[in-house]
Amino acid sequence: MGKIKVSAVSYTNTLPFLQGIKASQKLLEQIDLSVDVPAECARKVIHHEADLGIIPVAALSRMSEYHIVTDFCIGSDGPVDSVFIFSCKPIEEIESLRLDYQSRTSNGLARILLKHYWKREVSVTMEGEADAYVLIGDRTFGQKETVPYVYDLGEIWKQFTGLPFAYAVWVSNKKLSEDFVHDFNAALKDGVSHPKDVIPGLKVYPNFDYEEYLTAYLDFNLDDDKREAISKYLELYKGLEEIDFKGV
Repeated sequence: MGKIKVSAVSYTNTLPFLQGIKASQKLLEQIDLSVDVPAECARKVIHHEADLGIIPVAALSRMSEYHIVTDFCIGSDGPVDSVFIFSCKPIEEIESLRLDYQSRTSNGLARILLKHYWKREVSVTMEGEADAYVLIGDRTFGQKETVPYVYDLGEIWKQFTGLPFAYAVWVSNKKLSEDFVHDFNAALKDGVSHPKDVIPGLKVYPNFDYEEYLTAYLDFNLDDDKREAISKYLELYKGLEEIDFKGV
Protein backbone atom coordinates (compact mmCIF):
# COMPACT_ATOMS: atom_id res chain seq x y z
CA MET A 1 0.00 0.00 0.00
CA GLY A 2 1.30 3.45 -0.93
CA LYS A 3 1.82 6.26 1.51
CA ILE A 4 -1.08 8.52 2.43
CA LYS A 5 -0.63 12.00 0.97
CA VAL A 6 -1.23 14.68 3.61
CA SER A 7 -1.49 18.42 2.99
CA ALA A 8 -1.05 20.80 5.95
CA VAL A 9 -1.22 24.59 6.16
CA SER A 10 1.91 26.73 6.22
CA TYR A 11 0.63 29.13 8.91
CA THR A 12 1.79 29.41 12.51
CA ASN A 13 -1.59 28.10 13.70
CA THR A 14 -0.76 24.70 12.22
CA LEU A 15 2.74 24.41 13.67
CA PRO A 16 1.55 22.52 16.79
CA PHE A 17 -0.03 19.91 14.51
CA LEU A 18 3.12 19.65 12.41
CA GLN A 19 5.15 19.35 15.60
CA GLY A 20 3.16 16.29 16.60
CA ILE A 21 3.25 14.75 13.14
CA LYS A 22 7.01 15.14 12.79
CA ALA A 23 7.60 13.71 16.27
CA SER A 24 5.82 10.45 15.37
CA GLN A 25 8.17 8.18 13.46
CA LYS A 26 5.38 5.63 13.17
CA LEU A 27 3.19 8.18 11.41
CA LEU A 28 5.95 9.58 9.22
CA GLU A 29 6.51 6.12 7.79
CA GLN A 30 2.90 6.13 6.56
CA ILE A 31 2.60 9.58 4.94
CA ASP A 32 3.93 11.96 2.33
CA LEU A 33 3.56 15.45 3.84
CA SER A 34 3.28 18.76 1.97
CA VAL A 35 2.72 22.24 3.38
CA ASP A 36 0.50 24.72 1.52
CA VAL A 37 -1.74 27.77 1.94
CA PRO A 38 -5.35 26.93 2.95
CA ALA A 39 -6.87 27.22 -0.52
CA GLU A 40 -4.19 24.93 -1.98
CA CYS A 41 -4.75 22.36 0.79
CA ALA A 42 -8.41 22.27 -0.15
CA ARG A 43 -7.68 22.08 -3.88
CA LYS A 44 -5.36 19.12 -3.42
CA VAL A 45 -7.89 17.15 -1.35
CA ILE A 46 -10.81 17.99 -3.64
CA HIS A 47 -8.86 16.96 -6.75
CA HIS A 48 -7.38 13.85 -5.09
CA GLU A 49 -3.83 15.15 -5.24
CA ALA A 50 -3.82 14.58 -1.48
CA ASP A 51 -5.76 12.02 0.53
CA LEU A 52 -6.03 14.08 3.71
CA GLY A 53 -5.62 17.74 4.56
CA ILE A 54 -6.54 20.45 6.99
CA ILE A 55 -8.90 22.38 4.79
CA PRO A 56 -11.04 25.50 5.20
CA VAL A 57 -14.57 24.48 6.13
CA ALA A 58 -16.15 26.26 3.14
CA ALA A 59 -14.46 23.68 0.91
CA LEU A 60 -16.70 20.98 2.40
CA SER A 61 -19.54 22.40 0.32
CA ARG A 62 -17.59 21.47 -2.82
CA MET A 63 -16.85 17.86 -1.92
CA SER A 64 -19.09 14.97 -2.93
CA GLU A 65 -17.53 12.75 -0.25
CA TYR A 66 -15.59 13.80 2.82
CA HIS A 67 -14.69 12.42 6.22
CA ILE A 68 -13.72 14.61 9.19
CA VAL A 69 -11.13 12.28 10.64
CA THR A 70 -9.74 13.80 13.84
CA ASP A 71 -10.78 15.40 17.12
CA PHE A 72 -8.86 18.57 16.24
CA CYS A 73 -9.26 21.71 14.17
CA ILE A 74 -8.08 25.29 13.80
CA GLY A 75 -10.69 27.03 15.91
CA SER A 76 -11.47 29.75 18.41
CA ASP A 77 -14.12 30.49 21.01
CA GLY A 78 -14.33 34.21 20.38
CA PRO A 79 -11.44 36.29 18.99
CA VAL A 80 -8.90 34.34 16.92
CA ASP A 81 -6.39 37.18 16.31
CA SER A 82 -5.57 36.11 12.75
CA VAL A 83 -8.81 36.41 10.72
CA PHE A 84 -9.81 40.02 10.21
CA ILE A 85 -11.59 42.65 8.24
CA PHE A 86 -9.24 45.64 8.13
CA SER A 87 -10.94 48.89 7.14
CA CYS A 88 -10.28 52.56 6.59
CA LYS A 89 -13.90 53.28 7.59
CA PRO A 90 -16.30 52.08 10.26
CA ILE A 91 -17.95 48.87 9.09
CA GLU A 92 -21.31 50.68 8.91
CA GLU A 93 -19.92 52.95 6.20
CA ILE A 94 -18.04 50.57 3.90
CA GLU A 95 -19.34 50.04 0.37
CA SER A 96 -16.70 47.61 -0.94
CA LEU A 97 -14.67 44.66 0.38
CA ARG A 98 -11.55 43.04 -1.08
CA LEU A 99 -11.36 39.34 -0.34
CA ASP A 100 -8.33 37.24 0.60
CA TYR A 101 -7.09 34.93 -2.14
CA GLN A 102 -5.83 32.36 0.39
CA SER A 103 -9.08 31.24 2.06
CA ARG A 104 -12.63 30.90 0.78
CA THR A 105 -13.83 30.20 4.34
CA SER A 106 -12.70 33.53 5.77
CA ASN A 107 -14.12 35.37 2.77
CA GLY A 108 -17.41 33.58 3.32
CA LEU A 109 -17.34 34.36 7.03
CA ALA A 110 -16.80 38.07 6.32
CA ARG A 111 -19.66 38.14 3.82
CA ILE A 112 -21.99 36.20 6.14
CA LEU A 113 -21.33 38.61 8.99
CA LEU A 114 -21.73 41.67 6.78
CA LYS A 115 -25.06 40.36 5.52
CA HIS A 116 -26.59 38.89 8.67
CA TYR A 117 -24.88 40.68 11.57
CA TRP A 118 -24.05 44.14 10.27
CA LYS A 119 -26.92 44.12 7.72
CA ARG A 120 -24.67 45.57 5.03
CA GLU A 121 -24.81 44.95 1.28
CA VAL A 122 -21.37 45.68 -0.18
CA SER A 123 -19.60 44.95 -3.43
CA VAL A 124 -16.82 42.39 -3.28
CA THR A 125 -13.67 42.03 -5.35
CA MET A 126 -10.60 39.81 -5.42
CA GLU A 127 -8.24 42.66 -6.30
CA GLY A 128 -7.99 46.42 -6.56
CA GLU A 129 -9.03 49.20 -4.23
CA ALA A 130 -11.78 48.77 -1.63
CA ASP A 131 -12.96 50.40 1.60
CA ALA A 132 -12.05 47.27 3.59
CA TYR A 133 -10.29 43.97 3.08
CA VAL A 134 -10.16 40.45 4.51
CA LEU A 135 -6.76 39.29 5.70
CA ILE A 136 -5.87 36.03 7.42
CA GLY A 137 -3.03 34.06 8.90
CA ASP A 138 0.54 35.14 9.56
CA ARG A 139 0.17 38.13 7.23
CA THR A 140 -2.00 39.75 9.93
CA PHE A 141 0.66 39.56 12.65
CA GLY A 142 1.62 43.03 13.85
CA GLN A 143 -0.82 44.70 11.45
CA LYS A 144 -3.65 45.67 13.81
CA GLU A 145 -2.06 49.03 14.60
CA THR A 146 -1.66 49.98 10.94
CA VAL A 147 -5.33 50.56 10.03
CA PRO A 148 -8.07 52.64 11.66
CA TYR A 149 -10.66 49.88 12.07
CA VAL A 150 -10.06 46.21 12.85
CA TYR A 151 -12.73 43.52 13.16
CA ASP A 152 -11.81 40.06 14.47
CA LEU A 153 -14.19 37.71 12.68
CA GLY A 154 -14.01 35.03 15.37
CA GLU A 155 -15.18 37.58 17.92
CA ILE A 156 -18.01 38.84 15.70
CA TRP A 157 -19.16 35.28 14.87
CA LYS A 158 -19.38 34.56 18.61
CA GLN A 159 -21.46 37.70 19.12
CA PHE A 160 -23.69 36.74 16.19
CA THR A 161 -24.27 33.05 17.01
CA GLY A 162 -23.09 32.44 20.56
CA LEU A 163 -20.93 29.66 19.13
CA PRO A 164 -17.20 29.08 18.71
CA PHE A 165 -15.88 28.63 15.18
CA ALA A 166 -13.82 26.04 13.31
CA TYR A 167 -11.91 27.62 10.44
CA ALA A 168 -10.29 24.42 9.16
CA VAL A 169 -10.69 20.71 9.86
CA TRP A 170 -8.74 17.57 9.01
CA VAL A 171 -10.64 15.96 6.14
CA SER A 172 -10.04 12.95 3.92
CA ASN A 173 -11.67 12.38 0.56
CA LYS A 174 -12.01 8.65 1.18
CA LYS A 175 -12.33 6.25 4.07
CA LEU A 176 -9.00 5.76 5.84
CA SER A 177 -8.09 2.83 8.04
CA GLU A 178 -8.97 3.04 11.72
CA ASP A 179 -5.36 2.27 12.65
CA PHE A 180 -4.06 5.19 10.60
CA VAL A 181 -6.70 7.59 11.95
CA HIS A 182 -5.79 6.51 15.48
CA ASP A 183 -2.08 7.16 14.85
CA PHE A 184 -2.78 10.49 13.17
CA ASN A 185 -5.10 11.66 15.93
CA ALA A 186 -2.55 10.67 18.58
CA ALA A 187 0.17 12.67 16.84
CA LEU A 188 -2.04 15.77 16.66
CA LYS A 189 -2.98 15.39 20.33
CA ASP A 190 0.69 15.27 21.27
CA GLY A 191 1.51 18.33 19.17
CA VAL A 192 -1.20 20.60 20.57
CA SER A 193 -0.44 19.54 24.16
CA HIS A 194 2.66 21.77 24.18
CA PRO A 195 2.07 24.49 21.56
CA LYS A 196 4.59 26.95 23.03
CA ASP A 197 7.42 24.68 21.90
CA VAL A 198 6.98 25.91 18.31
CA ILE A 199 7.70 29.55 19.20
CA PRO A 200 11.54 29.67 19.36
CA GLY A 201 12.94 30.93 16.07
CA LEU A 202 9.69 32.42 14.75
CA LYS A 203 9.83 35.90 13.26
CA VAL A 204 9.21 38.65 15.81
CA TYR A 205 6.37 41.10 15.05
CA PRO A 206 5.53 44.34 16.85
CA ASN A 207 2.56 44.12 19.21
CA PHE A 208 2.09 40.40 18.63
CA ASP A 209 2.47 37.69 21.29
CA TYR A 210 2.89 34.13 19.96
CA GLU A 211 2.26 32.52 23.34
CA GLU A 212 -1.01 34.38 23.77
CA TYR A 213 -2.03 33.55 20.20
CA LEU A 214 -1.31 29.82 20.48
CA THR A 215 -2.69 29.28 23.98
CA ALA A 216 -5.39 31.91 24.57
CA TYR A 217 -6.83 32.68 21.13
CA LEU A 218 -6.59 29.36 19.28
CA ASP A 219 -8.71 26.41 20.39
CA PHE A 220 -7.62 23.18 18.70
CA ASN A 221 -10.38 20.88 20.00
CA LEU A 222 -13.14 19.95 17.58
CA ASP A 223 -16.02 19.68 20.04
CA ASP A 224 -19.79 19.49 19.52
CA ASP A 225 -20.24 23.27 19.57
CA LYS A 226 -17.68 23.72 16.79
CA ARG A 227 -19.38 21.00 14.76
CA GLU A 228 -22.65 22.89 15.22
CA ALA A 229 -20.89 26.06 14.08
CA ILE A 230 -19.65 24.30 10.93
CA SER A 231 -23.20 23.24 10.09
CA LYS A 232 -24.55 26.74 10.69
CA TYR A 233 -21.77 28.30 8.65
CA LEU A 234 -22.32 25.95 5.70
CA GLU A 235 -26.06 26.66 5.74
CA LEU A 236 -25.48 30.42 5.67
CA TYR A 237 -22.72 30.00 3.10
CA LYS A 238 -25.20 28.46 0.67
CA GLY A 239 -27.06 31.76 0.60
CA LEU A 240 -24.09 33.76 -0.66
CA GLU A 241 -23.80 34.75 -4.30
CA GLU A 242 -21.04 32.77 -6.00
CA ILE A 243 -17.88 34.72 -6.80
CA ASP A 244 -14.90 33.96 -9.01
CA PHE A 245 -12.39 32.69 -6.46
CA LYS A 246 -9.11 31.33 -7.81
CA GLY A 247 -8.73 28.06 -5.95
CA VAL A 248 -11.54 26.13 -4.30
